Amino acid sequence: MNPISYNPIATPFAHPLYLMLKPIGAICNLGCKYCYYLEKKELYPEGKSFVMSDEILEEFVEQYMNSQTMQQILFTWHGGETLMRNINFYKKALELQRKYARGRQVDNCIQTNGTLLNDTWCKFFKENNFLVGISIDGTQHLHDKYRRTKDDRPSFHNVMKGIALLKKHGVDFNVMGVVNDYNVDYPLEFYHFFKEIDCRYIQFSPVVEKVDGELASWNVPADKWGNFLIAIFDEWVKKDVGKFFIQYFDSALANWVGEQPGLCIFAKTCGHAGVMEFNGDVYSCDHFVYPKYKLGNIKQQTLTELMYSPKQIKFGNDKADTLPKQCKSCKYLFACNGECPKNRIIQTADGEDGLNYLCEGYYKFFEHIAPYMDYMKKELQHKRAPANIMSVSF
Repeated sequence: MNPISYNPIATPFAHPLYLMLKPIGAICNLGCKYCYYLEKKELYPEGKSFVMSDEILEEFVEQYMNSQTMQQILFTWHGGETLMRNINFYKKALELQRKYARGRQVDNCIQTNGTLLNDTWCKFFKENNFLVGISIDGTQHLHDKYRRTKDDRPSFHNVMKGIALLKKHGVDFNVMGVVNDYNVDYPLEFYHFFKEIDCRYIQFSPVVEKVDGELASWNVPADKWGNFLIAIFDEWVKKDVGKFFIQYFDSALANWVGEQPGLCIFAKTCGHAGVMEFNGDVYSCDHFVYPKYKLGNIKQQTLTELMYSPKQIKFGNDKADTLPKQCKSCKYLFACNGECPKNRIIQTADGEDGLNYLCEGYYKFFEHIAPYMDYMKKELQHKRAPANIMSVSF
């Protein structure tokens, strides 16, 4: 699972038109059991190679850069496994970025499972100022539970070798850990591991998937998800505010003070971040790569036409418009906004569809952090550091 790399510039709200790129489509060298994306190969069953052509790459770069109204432009490369594309592909992309930049700053972030990193890749990322997002699910037994090779071998040691190479070459990186039914029971081991490898920017992504219409066995239980967040928050708020940056906590504070969160799932509306497949097909969101949510192809319509189409606007507004009554009357609606629509797969106590599977956990989490967030909000309002909370007893 590959969300947007955690970086102040890497948020859909910072860019009027934002898309992730899938240069290798749904191809990966691992076979993580919980992966929601590898099944997307079935969308293109005609024996295609899933490799983005130079023609599509240039068409995207030109359209994407021409659509931007800001001086800073962000490219986000996702997979599948992005490093299964030859390094020359990314060199070509940089050439095209320079060609169409017209003096503007261009930034790149790339998500990878880390197992294919070598000195050549790391030198390239350092020389070209890439931010690298690494997918790793905690310590060895936590990670290797589900993140395995296609022939069922563990992948932890290879990922750690990749992280060591990033550090060796001084490449900026952050981590994304998927939270599932197993590692959810080890929140502090999970968090301490990321602190030990000195990763300052940390993302979590809870697994919520269906398999053949039934909830997957590896889904994170909703109540345990709340406990997981609370356990990590309690250590972070006492020791690590301003030192380690956890996307869920930063986004919660943003919503508490009335700013746009850096995490799209907690925004009021969706549709800010689309995704383009290897062949130029554009979809409403990375989690909605289904025929119903296909907006079109950049060979027939421009990115601007697709991302501002009535279909995409409706997709974005549906996030708020389709909330069940329970959510609309919840005191933490401002902080949650119903979370990601892909997770709205259960019913309320009144039998209304559209409740988020993780609702119980989120409510428990927001209830717990409310006094801390209130304090940090006041600190910000008085132009003081939120980190002052670490000296306060609650």
